[in-house]
Amino acid sequence: MTTKKDPKKAEHYVNNKEFTAAVAEFNSSVKEATSAGKTPPRMTEYIGECIYKIATRLSTRPNFINYTYRDEMICDAIENCLQYINNFNPEKSSNAFAYITQICYYAFLRRIQKEKKQVYIKQKTIEKVGIEGSGFTTIDGQHDPSLVNTNIEWMQENMNPVDYKPRKDKKTT
Repeated sequence: MTTKKDPKKAEHYVNNKEFTAAVAEFNSSVKEATSAGKTPPRMTEYIGECIYKIATRLSTRPNFINYTYRDEMICDAIENCLQYINNFNPEKSSNAFAYITQICYYAFLRRIQKEKKQVYIKQKTIEKVGIEGSGFTTIDGQHDPSLVNTNIEWMQENMNPVDYKPRKDKKTT
């Protein structure tokens, strides 16, 4: 005699209905406080925990997991979520989870672009130093040309080129 096991219901790390209700309640209390001229209330622990979980879980996706600055990506995402959570409108959408996920996703993309820009600047600086042939000195302040060639060649050989194109200035019409 075999008994059928009840398949466990999938437990999500954030319950969307509870999270949406909490965000809607928080937004309404913020609006009431600002209209009354009072200081807005503090965000609940539950909302903060959910935002942290969403940002952390999103950072483990294959397109974000291998970056060395993943912690900065998560911090930027949390900061943006705290900044824009008051813009969530429960009348337009009943999915606060998706709203927060999109904020995190675009915060990650912005951080990746910032880091690529910094690497691009470093690479251009190294190329410039290599072309000019100056820059490195010893501890006692003496110029040692052998340091320039050795270090610059090593950096140029071992650095991966970054696919970054600086934005062109907007045309004024």
